[in-house]
Amino acid sequence: MNGRHEDPEHQVVDWSPPPRRPQRRLGVVFLLVVLAAILFGGGTTLSYYVEALWFDSLGFAAVFWRTLNLQAAAFVIFAAVTFLVLYGSFLALKPARLGEIAGGSIMINGQPLRLPVEPVLRLIALVASFGVAAITGAGMMAEWSTLALYWYGRPGAQALPQSASVLDPIFGRPVAFYLFTLPAWQILSSWLLTLAVLVCALAGFFVVITGGARILTKRHADVGAAGWRGLSIAFAGLLVMLAVRVYLGRFEQLFDDTATATFSGVTYTDANVTLTGMLVVSAALIVGAIVALVNAVSAPKARWLVAAIAPAVVCYAGVGVIGWYVSNFIVKPNELVRETPYIAHNIEMTRQAYALNRITQQAFPAETSVESVDAANNQDTLKNIRLWDWRALQDTLRQIQEIKQYYDFPDIDIDRYEVNGEIRQMMLATRELNIEKLPGSSRNWINEKLIYTHGYGVTMNPVNGFTPEGLPTLVLSNMPVQSTIPGLTVTRPEIYFGQLTNTDVYVRTRQKEFNYPQGETNNVTSYEGSGGIVLGGFLRRLLIATEQGDVTKVPFSDDISAESRLLMRRNIGERIGVLAPFLTFDPDPYMVVGEDGRLSWMIDGYTTSASFPY
Repeated sequence: MNGRHEDPEHQVVDWSPPPRRPQRRLGVVFLLVVLAAILFGGGTTLSYYVEALWFDSLGFAAVFWRTLNLQAAAFVIFAAVTFLVLYGSFLALKPARLGEIAGGSIMINGQPLRLPVEPVLRLIALVASFGVAAITGAGMMAEWSTLALYWYGRPGAQALPQSASVLDPIFGRPVAFYLFTLPAWQILSSWLLTLAVLVCALAGFFVVITGGARILTKRHADVGAAGWRGLSIAFAGLLVMLAVRVYLGRFEQLFDDTATATFSGVTYTDANVTLTGMLVVSAALIVGAIVALVNAVSAPKARWLVAAIAPAVVCYAGVGVIGWYVSNFIVKPNELVRETPYIAHNIEMTRQAYALNRITQQAFPAETSVESVDAANNQDTLKNIRLWDWRALQDTLRQIQEIKQYYDFPDIDIDRYEVNGEIRQMMLATRELNIEKLPGSSRNWINEKLIYTHGYGVTMNPVNGFTPEGLPTLVLSNMPVQSTIPGLTVTRPEIYFGQLTNTDVYVRTRQKEFNYPQGETNNVTSYEGSGGIVLGGFLRRLLIATEQGDVTKVPFSDDISAESRLLMRRNIGERIGVLAPFLTFDPDPYMVVGEDGRLSWMIDGYTTSASFPY
């Protein structure tokens, strides 16, 4: 039997089963998806692995995992909700006979061929929902610090500083509301408003295609009514979110500094017109949302959707006209009297924000007697008057203390040190290694990653010390570091972290590190610190090298062992910014010489916010 049979009328009938689609297609697609995930997600996973090792090497593993958990939670929650809302709205709003309405048919050789519109639209909706959800999740993940402030700064989460319990003078809300809660509400409301706009646009799309089909074919009136009901519900949601945004905008007036050039915050016009008007507009939007919902449950009509926004438009225009009148005819003719209470609010809240209200004024009468101009009685002041300009000192040090062309003094810092029992102002400069200044013949991987790994030492001089030749009186200088004061020494002059250290290096290798030039030879050393990521075994070394872009060198180098370490993110600003992204740092770190002779970087950090009232 071959599956074919010839009947008496010589008609050939094929009894063989229809050909099956290759089952391997599904496996190929799955394999491609897995390969794509490895290709695009493998690098990210590897970066997170090295990041975890870096945080752990500094003793901040808990910070890394807490941050990662917050970012992952923000991405997953907002991406999932966005996808469910968008794709769920597509399924809910999609007409039951979408293919029949929008597909139509075309004639090929006299035979009708129906286009698969509905499956195509479903696929487009699925892909678009995934795309928008991923973008939204990534955007909300970037706002993780704001969401974390809201979560951990909410009432009852932990004790807040005294300043956070201060009430604003307009709404009577605590400052903690503006520092922690309001920024998160603004983000969430913007996200929900975006979703409402997208759902409304989707509902409008279905209304257009169903309405167009009804106009052309005079059929499917019931489908058109269903589309208008969906649009009415989506429009109601949009109006509700607009009402929420307008309501939250009332609090944002406390930070406004564009309404007047005199001060920031709520003005007379805002307090007496704008804030109340925004509340009225918000209420009008809610009324419009109710009208849209009524339109959805009754016979839906387009004119009722237009009528739904009419109250808000009228109220908005009325508030604008009244605000213009009050500002020009009530405030400006007598502006100082009208604005005085609000200027007082601005001054008081500014004092609160910068803790100026905790400053105590103390009289310091000037001495007018003869003793006040007696130099012998004012040596503490005279010995600390700064005569050296830091720019001139920097140029001088580059000439007499750089020693080699690849060293540099990026900055001059001023600090106080006890010298011979007296407090003296001293100027410090850090001798950092600038890898960009190495000769071209020395610019290779071994030199840049294994040998030239650190700067060396500092210079220190009094702010007003000069030699007979007009040079600075150096207390600390040269290589190795020499001191002219017995109690002031540098025991660990190596500088592996600084302001010019923008490259990663490998230390504790079999290759000796350049320390400083010493006549015809070079003094060499090995890293003696406890920092850095231990490279460990071959697999771990391979993963770290892959992420660092050194996969062809590190795993196979005879100079690198399991005890070798990777020093990464050595720039002070970048390093501390990653460790504590929730702080605002002074851009000028400064070097400190400790009592034990060790060198340490000091950098000032602050908690900041743009959401303090007035």
